[in-house]
Amino acid sequence: MERTSDIFDITPLDNWLQAKSEPLIISGPCSAESREQVMTTAARLHETGLVSAFRSGIWKPRTRPNGFEGHGEIALQWLTEVKETYGFPLAVEVATPKHVEACLKAGIDILWIGARTSVNPFSIQELAQALRGVDVPVMIKNPLNPDLSLWMGVIERFYMSGIKKLAAVHRGFNTYEKSHYRNEPLWDIPVKLKSNFPQLPVLCDPSHIAGKRSLLFEVIQQALLLDADGFMIESHYDPGVALTDAAQQVTPSDLSKLVEKLKIPVKGEENPCKEMEILRNRVDELDKMLIHILSQRMGVVDEMAHVKKECRMAVLQIKRWKTIMETRTGYGLEKGLNKEFLENLLDLIHQESIRIQSKIIT
Repeated sequence: MERTSDIFDITPLDNWLQAKSEPLIISGPCSAESREQVMTTAARLHETGLVSAFRSGIWKPRTRPNGFEGHGEIALQWLTEVKETYGFPLAVEVATPKHVEACLKAGIDILWIGARTSVNPFSIQELAQALRGVDVPVMIKNPLNPDLSLWMGVIERFYMSGIKKLAAVHRGFNTYEKSHYRNEPLWDIPVKLKSNFPQLPVLCDPSHIAGKRSLLFEVIQQALLLDADGFMIESHYDPGVALTDAAQQVTPSDLSKLVEKLKIPVKGEENPCKEMEILRNRVDELDKMLIHILSQRMGVVDEMAHVKKECRMAVLQIKRWKTIMETRTGYGLEKGLNKEFLENLLDLIHQESIRIQSKIIT
């Protein structure tokens, strides 16, 4: 994938959102259900001293009709009261230019783009145009489907409209596969996003990945190990009565307990451990050996292709391929390697072998 990070001049996260704790936390109810609910939750989150911004859904896109879809602009008044009372910067999801206009008028500090909106370039272009010339932070959740290019495209559209205060939010992906998570984290995608846009803050939304409170800790801990810049966590003073996403929201007190349990790694490239540099050097040398061996293997594949061409053999020899998969996977398992990893690796090597042979034979 083409890297476009060189053109990015993103305003650092701590220039527009000051962290009150480590890790940085944005929290609040999934949706603003009533003034009492919003104010009570905000009061208890304020008591924790952990929260850097208060989030809540005002317009709630529901998968099916007749569900609670938010109170709209009336709820903006409740959020404004939260800001005046507790000093929280406010974060709200927007899906249309009209939403943007209402939020800016109400003094909302941070806008976020939801997963259902991120999937539609037409909607994104309209929102980016509506924000042209406006100095407001925009957080962009990943699209529902696992498409890195689409996620990057959303970020680029806002950047091209002049938005420099940008952050991505990883909330998991809909893969239609059975899982104990609500949305599969597919950690390699946010990692690749960071590789393409190194200066872009990437936050994690563990609530939508986990789907239930019992899984929040493991999701947050893994995100920290992968250098997440912060978290967007749903909190409700009484999740049991929540009108939306009750199972994944936590009480402010439980949020504090969760944060206390976290093992927070050292940020940045500086090594607190001298042994790490030695181990990294070993990995570098082993990687060179792996690449050298792969190069040798593909050289033999090249020779095989010429023999197949002369003997008028088909490129794909399915019986041989099955034998390779069985024997190499068995050998790898004996060495303690993961079966799924081995199968994926062997499949990649096989695809490249077919490409090389097909080019020679045809």
